[in-house]
Amino acid sequence: MEQRNPLAATPEVAAYLGVPVQTLYVWRTKSEGPRAVRVGKHLRYRWSDVDAWIESQSDRPRVGAA
Repeated sequence: MEQRNPLAATPEVAAYLGVPVQTLYVWRTKSEGPRAVRVGKHLRYRWSDVDAWIESQSDRPRVGAA
């Protein structure tokens, strides 16, 4: 398995998710995508936040959901 750095740049996350970089910027302005952090003037994503966001997008029923 490939080892990932704890922080990823926007192009890395876009490639991982299969979306254009611009989509991540739009999602960020609408508070819809994975959470990002600013490191100086750069936008970075924690892989744990990206994975949690992906899990939250799942359409399978949650255990105990009515």
